[in-house]
Amino acid sequence: MQLNSFSHRKLLCILFMLVCSVSSWGQGKDNGIADPNSEARKIVDDLGKIVAPNGVQESYEASIGGLKQWVFVRGQDRSNPIILFVHGGPASPMAPVAWTFQRPLEEYFTVVHYDQRAAGKTYASNDTVKLGATLSIAQYVDDAVKMAESIKRKYGKDKVILVGHSWGTIVGMKAALKRPDLFYAYVGIGQVINTRDNEEVSFRYALAQATAHKNEAALKELRSIAPYPGNQPITRERIIIARKWPQYYGGLSAYRDKSSYYFQAPLLSPLYTTQDVAAIDQGSLFTLGRVLPEFLAVDFKPVTSFPIPVFMLMGRHDYTTPSEPTAAWLSKLKAPLKKGVWFENSAHLIPLEEPGKLLVTLLTDVRPVVTKQAGGAKKGKVQQP
Repeated sequence: MQLNSFSHRKLLCILFMLVCSVSSWGQGKDNGIADPNSEARKIVDDLGKIVAPNGVQESYEASIGGLKQWVFVRGQDRSNPIILFVHGGPASPMAPVAWTFQRPLEEYFTVVHYDQRAAGKTYASNDTVKLGATLSIAQYVDDAVKMAESIKRKYGKDKVILVGHSWGTIVGMKAALKRPDLFYAYVGIGQVINTRDNEEVSFRYALAQATAHKNEAALKELRSIAPYPGNQPITRERIIIARKWPQYYGGLSAYRDKSSYYFQAPLLSPLYTTQDVAAIDQGSLFTLGRVLPEFLAVDFKPVTSFPIPVFMLMGRHDYTTPSEPTAAWLSKLKAPLKKGVWFENSAHLIPLEEPGKLLVTLLTDVRPVVTKQAGGAKKGKVQQP
């Protein structure tokens, strides 16, 4: 693979909260080559093993939307509320990254991840001949609804907590609006409200940072696409430049110009083989061009009321899906309960950057909503950390 192609693909992937190209990750025992990460993966596997008598730890294929979609479930107590996590991307699965932050959450919640259509293990498990034609936001939303129905039925729950991250906030918001009866609350992490607004805020930040640091290379590239997004089409070439510099200045992971810890975390995941890790890249490339036009048209600003409690978790330094438009939207929203929580030391990767505050937020703000709706002591009281 040529370096130029690799760079373009990496930057396009990052546009959505996205995985960088991982073609080289496909090497390992699955290809007849010794896997250099096998021993480390065994340690992670052993550390994360759920041994509590009432715990749950399982991975399985569910038939959702005409596909086999992989589901991953972990928790120390089956009586705890369920979080259904809708990952970003649209082909950037969180399941193989969850080992880096999720263990404490599992003491108070049963956490469910699933690899969306054309993502990770789901991509690897299905015939892709007809899959491309199914990649629409409406289909992703229908999948999320069916997944919620399946999960609550399988684990005997009345409702679940819906959490979306990045691209997953588009799917999650629409699912919550479509079927509010399925969800106790909606939690948006790195919420997308209006894609074009996000692009403008992100570009403005990059230009300010490049100016302050007298980064002539960055300024030259940024000025070449100005005004951005402007009235011109948001082309692939413009996106590459627009995504590159905000993230260089910490807009993906706060205070970092690189986020290798996130992109390489799947290499140590017990849930994924090396072939599965390679499928992340393959699914991302398969998906990007097919959903980009719809993604660029996303606009939740006309949504002025929400049928269920809504929580927005916002990274102060997030310039991948900037928090400024989310805070403005939330301030005008009518909902049974709403709250915005700022994560002062996070950009776009809140679960990995401030996992402690994520846990406290879910415990103190979100779980009481479940307890109240479920009838308090009848369904179990909130455990204290």
